[in-house]
Amino acid sequence: MNTPIETQLIDGKAFAERMTQKVTEEVAELQKTTGITPGLAVILVGNDPASEVYVRNKTKQTHKVGMRSFMHLLPETTTQQELLSLIQRLNNDPDIHGILVQLPLPKHLVADPIIQAIRPEKDVDGLTAYNAGKLALGHMDGFIPCTPLGCLLLLQQEVPNLRGLNALVIGASNLMGKPMAQLLLNQGCTVTIAHIDTRNTAELAKQADIIIVATGCRELVKGSWIKKGAIIIDVGINRIISDDKKIKLVGDVAFQEALGIASKITPVPGGVGPITISCLLHNTLCATKKHLSI
Repeated sequence: MNTPIETQLIDGKAFAERMTQKVTEEVAELQKTTGITPGLAVILVGNDPASEVYVRNKTKQTHKVGMRSFMHLLPETTTQQELLSLIQRLNNDPDIHGILVQLPLPKHLVADPIIQAIRPEKDVDGLTAYNAGKLALGHMDGFIPCTPLGCLLLLQQEVPNLRGLNALVIGASNLMGKPMAQLLLNQGCTVTIAHIDTRNTAELAKQADIIIVATGCRELVKGSWIKKGAIIIDVGINRIISDDKKIKLVGDVAFQEALGIASKITPVPGGVGPITISCLLHNTLCATKKHLSI
């Protein structure tokens, strides 16, 4: 008989608060010594409700740490050329140290040329070919996408030495899955990536010491998939209507089923979400320091 174990919740909110406080102190010191205030430009095209929430939170946190926020809210009808022209202006603006284009974009816009138009030194989302290439080569001096970076920091808090562990990343997006796999590989993990065409994801999961899932499929990972004692990082945020007709957030992992099997797990909400914005602010601070050659 399998005896349940005590599953510890990984508190992403507390970690994010500590990280944000450190950024706040460094921003104040930077202003004191150089007179420069880091500036973050965020571009939102259209009125996607989830994106609007994310952008509001980013703006609020940017102001909270003492940075300048430059918000660009563009109509759904914005053309490719208009967006590229805005990015060019931001590239050349000395008050802007970081540029972020909120994804997804409206369907008539092609995202990759827009992302690649951002100067690598202002690409605080880490999505340009330059920064992705840096990461692929194992160079950690480029900008790393915020959510994978946050996941790695949470993992390192729980397991300082990741070398030799089997890690399964479920989801292979450029924003999350691919950079996450590269980060784990750089830490010495044996890494497997599962995606929509993978035929035996459940069997792969049963062998994993670490499972990181970001698919947008609610409660995809069942308790029966999880190896006893595994660490689960759940990046998914899915909105459902609960029995009492209220909106509830759930992850890509069947949370209740994972309890008693996983040794540690990030809850949804309160796990990965809070640290993503903290990593964005961290990247913006780093971009400012690089600009100043500090």
